[in-house]
Amino acid sequence: MPEPKRILILGPESTGKSTLAGGLATYFGEPWVPEFAREYLEKLGREYCYEDLVKIGKGQVALEDEVAEEAKNFLFCDTDLRVIHIWSEHRFGKTDPWVMDQIAERIYDLILLTDTDLPWTPDPQREYPELEMRQYFFKKYLQLAQESGFPFLIISGDRKTRLNTAVAAVNQL
Repeated sequence: MPEPKRILILGPESTGKSTLAGGLATYFGEPWVPEFAREYLEKLGREYCYEDLVKIGKGQVALEDEVAEEAKNFLFCDTDLRVIHIWSEHRFGKTDPWVMDQIAERIYDLILLTDTDLPWTPDPQREYPELEMRQYFFKKYLQLAQESGFPFLIISGDRKTRLNTAVAAVNQL
């Protein structure tokens, strides 16, 4: 059986990544990989540190590979190690080599980059509600999408428009 096509949903905080991943999974009847960091940080009970980012990364990779076993045609990934890389550089000024190696090795058939045109939704795990910071991070993710060599599409608009645009892009795979 061929490998499912992996679709990465990437973008700054509060830009609808999880909503889009869930919507695509429902539409196509396929699984989606949630953000491992959310559960990890909820259980942590303290501020995260540099060393936690590799643990989060390894958890994300393991979860993605586990959920991929359930996928037939598509696997929708609500984040990947690019997020770990961006946060690690921003917060600690460095990224663990393992993270960079995994970014170079892991293959996605499409990146859906979520734009900052949705209103901010407060969440205790989110750090930057200011639009300027969300746009700053968007530019970082855009650069990584461009450098990845994978096809990518910027997803913007309201929830319905985003889902329709993403469905059309996935159908083209």
